[in-house]
Amino acid sequence: MTDAMQPFDIPVFAVVPPRVLLLDVAGPIEVLRKANLEQEAVRFTVTYIGPSATVGSSIGLAVTGVAALPERLPDGALVVIAGSADAPMDNNRPWEEEERAAQAAIVAWLKRAIRPGVRLASICSGALLAAEAGMLDGRECTTHHGCMDDLARLAPTARIRDNRLYVEDGERLTSAGITAGIDLMLHIVAEAAGHACALAVARYLVVYLRRGGSDPQLSPWLEGRNHIHPVIHRAQDAVAADPSRDWSVASLARLSGASPRNLSRLFNEHTGMSVTDFVNRMRVALAREMLSGSRLDMEAVAMRAGFGSARQLRRAWNRLHDSPPSAARPNLTISS
Repeated sequence: MTDAMQPFDIPVFAVVPPRVLLLDVAGPIEVLRKANLEQEAVRFTVTYIGPSATVGSSIGLAVTGVAALPERLPDGALVVIAGSADAPMDNNRPWEEEERAAQAAIVAWLKRAIRPGVRLASICSGALLAAEAGMLDGRECTTHHGCMDDLARLAPTARIRDNRLYVEDGERLTSAGITAGIDLMLHIVAEAAGHACALAVARYLVVYLRRGGSDPQLSPWLEGRNHIHPVIHRAQDAVAADPSRDWSVASLARLSGASPRNLSRLFNEHTGMSVTDFVNRMRVALAREMLSGSRLDMEAVAMRAGFGSARQLRRAWNRLHDSPPSAARPNLTISS
């Protein structure tokens, strides 16, 4: 890779608290590891940090090689705070002063280190440390269902949302219990490295890529993905990476290693829609993003999304949405 093609680096600092829930660390960071292997445009560089070099975990294994809490974080950093177990597998003793001191050190560090330009993401009960540091005051947030009362006590001005996988409020991101940290990190990867990368990582982890509970509907990028059939995934990944391409059933069948007839059968069986329906959903989703994020006129949006005309875009749009495409347009001055 030449200097001109160096990847965009996102420094990630994973905070390891005492009695860390290992899945709170392993799940989200495994998402980043695989994302680094799936593409070269974005690189997630992970450093494990905490007040102690060695930390006991929820299942009795020790986590070692933890770096000290840095004095200053680089611009654009992502801080990920894992949760703690109330009763580790091998020891039911109450919290000891050493562990309380470690938590207090994390809280004090958050107050010093988190500033505008640094994102903070909590996994499970990690939200309680963020709340104690004042990071969630006045913010929308969530946590494990068993920690809701504690979160309300620590952040009385926060707008706490239950029944959510994760909540994003500016530079604060919070997730619900344990495995929801994987959902949150897949969301972060999708924003930074694209939907295709996030989908590939989700498939590798054999998880169903879900959206946050704040979204009223399943993302069109994720519809029809609740399966593990490799032939269909190959076709879906290709379309998601470039929806505007002239995708025919025959071309997708060649790419995915199936006959056109078999691919059509598999699509209907495993996704509940036809190949053509899936392609049009991806194109409508791409059009929606362009309408909400650009000043392109409707004809230009339609052509860039893979439709032959604005009329064709509207027909496909109206099959999926009650409101017209113009409703997705913010109050912008439209260029011709």
